[in-house]
Amino acid sequence: MIRQGLVPKAARKFKVTTDSKHNQPVAPNLLEQDFTARAPNQKWVGDITYLFTSEGWLYLAVIIDLYSRSVVGWSMSNRMTATLVCDALKMALFRRGFPEGIIVHSDRGSQYCSNDYRDLIKKHRLTQSMSRKGNCWDNACAESFFHSLKVEALQDEPIMDRENMRRAVFEYIEVDYNKTRRHSAIGYLSPENFELKNSA
Repeated sequence: MIRQGLVPKAARKFKVTTDSKHNQPVAPNLLEQDFTARAPNQKWVGDITYLFTSEGWLYLAVIIDLYSRSVVGWSMSNRMTATLVCDALKMALFRRGFPEGIIVHSDRGSQYCSNDYRDLIKKHRLTQSMSRKGNCWDNACAESFFHSLKVEALQDEPIMDRENMRRAVFEYIEVDYNKTRRHSAIGYLSPENFELKNSA
C-alpha cells in the first residue's frame, strides 16, 4: 500500500443494532463461526444496519451466501421491523430458486425471533441459527459487509436523503460488490465471478 501510495479509510464508530431484550424463542448457534461452505445455498447469514440520512435513519437488511460472499437478498425500510428481514429473505429465496435445508444464521434481534420470520423459515424448510448473546464475532461476515459498504461507498459522500441513499446502496450491492469487488476469502475473485468459475 505504501509503495502504491494507498491510504486505508478509517471506520466510523460502531453502533449496536440488535434488540435482544425480548421473550421470543432463540435458535441454537449451528454456524459456530464456521464461515465456509462447499457449495451455494448451504449457509446464509443475515443482519441489519443503520444508515444515516438527512431525513432520519434508513435500515438495511441483507442475506449473504457464505459460499461466495454474494449478497443474495436485501431490503431497506424507514422502520426496523420483522417485515424488513422477511423481505430480504424472500428476495434471497426467489433469486436462488427456493432451495431447502439451508442454515440461515443471524443475531438474536427481535426481528429474527419474530413469528413472521420463523414462519418463513419453517415454510421453506430452512434451518434457523443464531449468534450467542452479545457476540458480534458469531456473525462476522455480515458485519464485514456492512463495514465495506460504509467505508467504500458512503463514508466520504455528502449526507443523502433516503431516496439517494437507496440508490447508493443498490448500486454498491448490485453493481460493485457482487459483480466486481474482490474477496481474499474466495481467491480474490468477485462473488459473481467465483460462482461462475466454480459452476463451469
